[in-house]
Amino acid sequence: MSAPDATYADVAGHPVRVRISGPADGPPVVLLHGIARSLEDWQLTHDLLAARGYRVISTDLPGFGLTRRMAGRAGLASFARAVVGVLDALGERRPVHLMGNSLGGAVAMTVAAEHPGRVATLVLANSAGFGREANLSLRPMAYAVLAALPGVGRRFRARARDAGVQVNRDLFHDPRHATEEMIRHAGEVGRQPDFRATFAATLLRLGVPALGSYPGWRRALLARTAAARVPTLVVWGDADTVLPVKHFHAAVAALPHARSHLFPATGHMPQIERAAEFAELAAGFLDTAAGPAKDAEGDGTAAAPAARAPEGGPAEDAVKG
Repeated sequence: MSAPDATYADVAGHPVRVRISGPADGPPVVLLHGIARSLEDWQLTHDLLAARGYRVISTDLPGFGLTRRMAGRAGLASFARAVVGVLDALGERRPVHLMGNSLGGAVAMTVAAEHPGRVATLVLANSAGFGREANLSLRPMAYAVLAALPGVGRRFRARARDAGVQVNRDLFHDPRHATEEMIRHAGEVGRQPDFRATFAATLLRLGVPALGSYPGWRRALLARTAAARVPTLVVWGDADTVLPVKHFHAAVAALPHARSHLFPATGHMPQIERAAEFAELAAGFLDTAAGPAKDAEGDGTAAAPAARAPEGGPAEDAVKG
C-alpha cells in the first residue's frame, strides 16, 4: 500500500514524506491523515482529485507515517507548523484547500486559525475536536511493547498482530476495506522508531485515554476556526465508532457557516470507504465555495462564508453543486 511515488520535502533540514500529483498550476489541495496513520490514507482521494486537475499534496505528519519526528513536542501546533513548512519547501504560496481526517482535521483547523492567509477552504472528514469521546484502542501498542521484550516477547507477537488487524477493521463500516496491504502498511508505520513517542505525546497532549479529550483545546480551536470563517465542509460517516456521529452534529452547531454531509453506512474514513463519492462531493464544494480569501484591500484576511445547509434538512442533502 505504500505510495511508490512518494518523495521527501526538506523542511528546515528535516525530510518530510510527501506525495504530489496533478498539474503544477492546478488549484492546490493538501491532505492530512489521522493519529498513528500516514499519507496512504488519502491515496484514493488523492488520485481522484489529481485527475480533476488539482495539484494534490499528501503529507505525513512528522513522527507518523514513514517520517521521523521533528524537534519539539508533538501536538496540533507543531503539526500545523510542519504543514506550513511543507508548503514553503514546495514553493506553494497560494492559499490551499486543506482536507483533514480525524486528527488531521484538527491540524487543518489549527493551520486555518494560525495562518488564515494560507488556507482557501477546509474539508473536515470525521475530524477530531468536536466531542469528548475518542475510542482509540491502545491494545496494539501495548502488545507491541510486550512483543519487544527479550525472552517472553514471542508469545505476544500473534496478539499484537491480531489487535492491529482489528483496529484497522474497526475504522470501517465494511471491514473489507481493511485490506491485507493496509494492515501490513500499518504494521510498518507502527515499527518506525519515533512512532510510539509521537503517538503517546500527541494523545496525552489532547486528552486522557478512557476519559476522552480535554475540553479546553477544543473550545479554543473551534472558537478560532469559527471566527476565521474559512469556507468549510464537514463530512462524516454515520457508523463511525472512533468519533461517533454526535460529533458531526456538534460540528454543524460549532461552525454555523459550514456546509455538511453525512454518509450512511460509513465509518471513520469516508475518503476510503466512499472514495468516489467523497471526491465528487469535495470537488463540488471547492468549485462552488468562495475562492482564496481576500478583503477589499486584497490582503487575504477575510473570507466570504460558504452557504449553509437548510435548517431541518437532511445532512445528506446539505451540499448541492
